[in-house]
Amino acid sequence: MPPDAEPARRAASSGAGIHFRGLEALYRRAPVNALFQSEIEIAGEGHARIRFEVRPELFHAAGAAHGTLYFKMLDDAAFYACNSLVTDRFLLTTGFNLLFTRPLRSGVATAEGRWASGRRRVFVGEARLIDSAGEEAARGTGTFMRSHIPLSTLPGYGPDRG
Repeated sequence: MPPDAEPARRAASSGAGIHFRGLEALYRRAPVNALFQSEIEIAGEGHARIRFEVRPELFHAAGAAHGTLYFKMLDDAAFYACNSLVTDRFLLTTGFNLLFTRPLRSGVATAEGRWASGRRRVFVGEARLIDSAGEEAARGTGTFMRSHIPLSTLPGYGPDRG
């Protein structure tokens, strides 16, 4: 095993790593995500990254990605960054502000989310969308609130995930 692999292995099997893998499994199992070619990674507390394919069937009439794709990926990245801090409850989006800066065309894009503030009931997360050329295409800020839904009751989150 390479010398730098051991810390990564320990982190993945830690309580936080198990929580992050559970959130990633929730993302993969959400029915809406069958509509998108995307992968999520929660590499650390307060950070989430979603890589996704921008395909022509997601375009509006002028030949670029429809705003629903921007919102979905930015909301998910900010949401999962915040929910990475909460190990017992599912968070819910209560508001989201979005700024479009350039059109998204075909290719692989990335939504990078990070926790910004809050740790009790309301969390604030920020996200930015990077296009296949490495340029920022949008950014957003969301607020997320603890729900009454225990993560442990959601299919895919627990040890039986898959």
